[in-house]
Amino acid sequence: MTKLTDERGAGGTAVRSAQPASGLPRAAGTGSSRPRRSRRARDGRAAAGFLAPSLIAFCIFVLAPSIAVAVLSLFRWNLLSDGTFIGFDNFVKLASDSRLFDVYRSTAFMAVVILAVNVVIGLLLAVLLETRMPNWLRGFFRLSFLFPFVVSSSAVALIWRFLLNKDLGLVNYWLGLIGIDRIDWLGSSFWAPISVIIVSSWKTVGFSILIYVAGLQSIPNEIREAAIVDGANAWQRFFRITLPLLSPTVLFLLVINTISAFQIFAEPKVLTGGGPGDASRTIVQYIYDLAFGAFDLGYASAVGLTLLLVLVVLTTIQFRVSKSWTHYQ
Repeated sequence: MTKLTDERGAGGTAVRSAQPASGLPRAAGTGSSRPRRSRRARDGRAAAGFLAPSLIAFCIFVLAPSIAVAVLSLFRWNLLSDGTFIGFDNFVKLASDSRLFDVYRSTAFMAVVILAVNVVIGLLLAVLLETRMPNWLRGFFRLSFLFPFVVSSSAVALIWRFLLNKDLGLVNYWLGLIGIDRIDWLGSSFWAPISVIIVSSWKTVGFSILIYVAGLQSIPNEIREAAIVDGANAWQRFFRITLPLLSPTVLFLLVINTISAFQIFAEPKVLTGGGPGDASRTIVQYIYDLAFGAFDLGYASAVGLTLLLVLVVLTTIQFRVSKSWTHYQ
């Protein structure tokens, strides 16, 4: 409460002012701070409730297995007997495993080509899909490119295994119609990794196209129209407007496709079994062979940690380098 008092100002003019009632302390803002704090508490509880399922799933399916792998790498365990603690012997063994370096070499070769196909060819196809064409035709192409991505990798690899068969495959049959000799797609040390690249790229490029299309549609049309008014041709608009504004999407696809390319498993396993030799064997397949073929889960866990380290290093480099060419609106 307040009470009104009359005071005499200069010249005897009466001035009426409001003062706090006696006995009542001045507490400015107290009433509004409590609802604000309670609202924040409610928002915090709501956010925790929404995040809880994802956090629980992350702890159960990602964090706990990662810790288990780190612990298991310190043991020698064959799934049939009790594990034996051997310290860092599995990591010492990595330095003398010449096969590990061969597998990483083949994995890196296939991963780099698959990454290039997804990032570069995916961008070109996405730009073509955004050109003027009937809506039904655009929808048909989008569905055609995306459909392999949602199909099981094992099913895709099994179908391509028949298509690439040296004697009965349709690919060699079509090549024979134009006078090209049969190619041993799955049994040659040269063609086997190329077969894995073809199948994996065919399956995953649809995802890159989908992300690129979403990024292209997020670019305001006013910017393109302003460039056209200024006289910029199609190439200038693409390299000076579209590509810079699309750079965050390119970075996202670089990171995601790098991780997925280094983790391919079903395609080489079903198509070639990793052969001939280790020509088409990936690091994930090598980990699988060590764990469930040689029953050396401790060393397989150590190799798995090297893959984690490689992916962390590559991702860090990509983010550091991207600061010079990534532009955010």
